[in-house]
Amino acid sequence: MEAPAVASPYSKEQLLTMYRKMYLIRRFEERAGQQYTLGKIAGFCHLYIGQEAVAVGPVEAIRQDDYMLSAYRDHGQPLARGSDAGMVMAELFGRGSGYSKGKGGSMHIFDIEHHFYGGYGIVGGQIPLAAGMAFASRYRNEDRVTVCYFGDAAANQGALHETFNMASKWKLPVIYICENNRYGMGTAIARTSAVPEIYKRAAAYDMRGEPVDGMDVLKMYEAVKDAAAWCRAGKGPVLLEANTYRFRGHSMADPANYRTKQEVEEERKNDPIPKLRDYAIKNGLGADADFERIEEEVKAQVDAAVKFADESPEPSLDELWRDTIVEPGEQDVRPRERVLGVKVTNWPKYPSGQELKVTWDLEPREQAEAADKKAGLSN
Repeated sequence: MEAPAVASPYSKEQLLTMYRKMYLIRRFEERAGQQYTLGKIAGFCHLYIGQEAVAVGPVEAIRQDDYMLSAYRDHGQPLARGSDAGMVMAELFGRGSGYSKGKGGSMHIFDIEHHFYGGYGIVGGQIPLAAGMAFASRYRNEDRVTVCYFGDAAANQGALHETFNMASKWKLPVIYICENNRYGMGTAIARTSAVPEIYKRAAAYDMRGEPVDGMDVLKMYEAVKDAAAWCRAGKGPVLLEANTYRFRGHSMADPANYRTKQEVEEERKNDPIPKLRDYAIKNGLGADADFERIEEEVKAQVDAAVKFADESPEPSLDELWRDTIVEPGEQDVRPRERVLGVKVTNWPKYPSGQELKVTWDLEPREQAEAADKKAGLSN
């Protein structure tokens, strides 16, 4: 006798939302690659194709006012958070209607309205910044968490180890997600790391560390949902190693000769997008018609984004020296208001910090004395 089927813990709306976001990232990135080959996008362009679940699962698991920042493969996360696709594409095009007036480009998407605080071109550069943002949350007595993405190669940067030590010592509410797509540019992680399982490094800092299937959006969702609750409870940082795979090269300039075509084709069988679709249909939480409708709507959305970017003006020369520093009393520029005329009413506000006091002991003496005693260093 067969066991009764277990009801899915997810709603149809949840699954269709996740599918829409992953499909948007996939189609956006495919068109970005196309526009790069046409010469519309200059410089470097790192596509997120294959890694969509790593962006969408965490975005759905945290609150809208939680902080997020990433490395330079950074188109997927802001799209998942709700950034305007046309303005993101315009930023890639280097046009004035982009989020940073075309000055940031592909590697430096920044959308304060949706609490996405940037992609960073310096490998590992965002890791200490995330700890600073989490420190600010705790200093302000907020219950926000910070989610920070970094690639597997960044795990060997010295800043990671310095930061993990501080984050753990101060119990900072930060979730570090290592997007281990197996290659740092063109070098396999196992060739450069004595311990290629990145999550194991958390143990050295008394941090919680776990591996996650980065090709399954639901597993990413559950892992980050649990990690966020852990952080909000004051238990400290979490390191998640999302084991994923990029179907394209490191960047558009990468022919990816360091891996075989057979390897890529084998990994494509684990594509997170059809995997979610199959799960939803199997559990009666979506039909082919639902997904076909979403796909047509997303294709139209991405077509419109490319058209918007292509028709947007180049930044004027007058913009060359603007936005390099913030003048005292200068108001934030709200990109969607500037470009689309949309009234943004939920612009983030933060206390200055001048009126706040630290409410916890940064270097707890009792903890230090106990550690000394355990190590045999005290009388």
